[in-house]
Amino acid sequence: MSFFQEDHDREIKKELKRMRRTLIFGLAGCAVLSGGIGFLAGTLAAGQSRPSVVIQNVEREQPTTENMPAVSINIPQIAAQTENSVVEIRTESVTNSLFLRQFVTEGAGSGVILSEDGYIVTNNHVIEGASTITVTLHDGSSYPAQLIATDSQMDIGVIKIEAQGLQAAVLGDSDSLQVGDPVIAVGNPLGQLGGTVTDGIISALDRQIVLDNEQRVLLQTNAAINPGNSGGGLFNHQGELIGIVVAKSAGEDIEGLGFAIPINDAKPVIEDLISQGYVGGRVSLGVTVLDLNTPQLAAQYGFSAPGVYIAEIAENSSAEEGGLQVGDCFVAINGTVIETTSDITSILNESSVGDELQIQINRDGQLVDISVTLKEKTQ
Repeated sequence: MSFFQEDHDREIKKELKRMRRTLIFGLAGCAVLSGGIGFLAGTLAAGQSRPSVVIQNVEREQPTTENMPAVSINIPQIAAQTENSVVEIRTESVTNSLFLRQFVTEGAGSGVILSEDGYIVTNNHVIEGASTITVTLHDGSSYPAQLIATDSQMDIGVIKIEAQGLQAAVLGDSDSLQVGDPVIAVGNPLGQLGGTVTDGIISALDRQIVLDNEQRVLLQTNAAINPGNSGGGLFNHQGELIGIVVAKSAGEDIEGLGFAIPINDAKPVIEDLISQGYVGGRVSLGVTVLDLNTPQLAAQYGFSAPGVYIAEIAENSSAEEGGLQVGDCFVAINGTVIETTSDITSILNESSVGDELQIQINRDGQLVDISVTLKEKTQ
């Protein structure tokens, strides 16, 4: 067996082991803490103009619930209609070991073509930290991909390949979905089975799930979803894209719990990422944090007690201008006690640009109150 195959098999085993957690991402995996660790290949150069992209949408009159006919689905027809719009994604990331040696980590996921000239949507966690991104189409042809932009809050990423005449997915209306509507998922499970089609129904709407310390409102489906499906498409009975597959629930005695980002929520994020490289109106505190929840873990990082500590502060950020420092431990924000990273993200998600946060931190054993004015998050 080659070193490449052994490394790939180890990655698969790691992912299958992670399935024992309540909620997991696809095969590509995702770091718990954000902060620009690693780098991304082919990012759009600063100042480079961003094109407008035509995303295919469909509009139709909404049916009434009275005497609504049962919805059926022709799976072979929908599979044939959508297969060329879903791609396989492979990534490579350069990681430094504890002994200062570098090694390459491989990952895999799925994506959906948005435009005939090569714009593709996937999950942020599929491509996060990747040094190279490769896209394989349904016909087997492969292309290097350029990163356009990502949004960790929605877990959406947009990449682009240099190709023409691609079959773009048609976007449907996720707001019109009802529990019980038939759907199919198309993706690349285990990073090896591209073009896999599974069917099911919409199991629930507006399901609130915490993923990677972010509160998300997702579609729930019982269509079979596995590691590597992340970033793939969830399609309705007319072959329209109504969700971006993002996660599954796994563990003993658990089956048929998959989740997808509603396309109506994803679309404005995708458009902002393509047009300006970030999602407008989002706030940024400008810190990278360590969520140290046990005394042993805190001690490993040189702290005396568990807590949420500041590991990095971005230059010219709200945190820097407000006077926060590396090593500060969050105690409370606007009177809300901070126990985990998700407590901070929840507050930021409910805040607007220009809002003032009253932050209490523990600095070298002393409580310090700091006022921070939030700036717009532009990357």
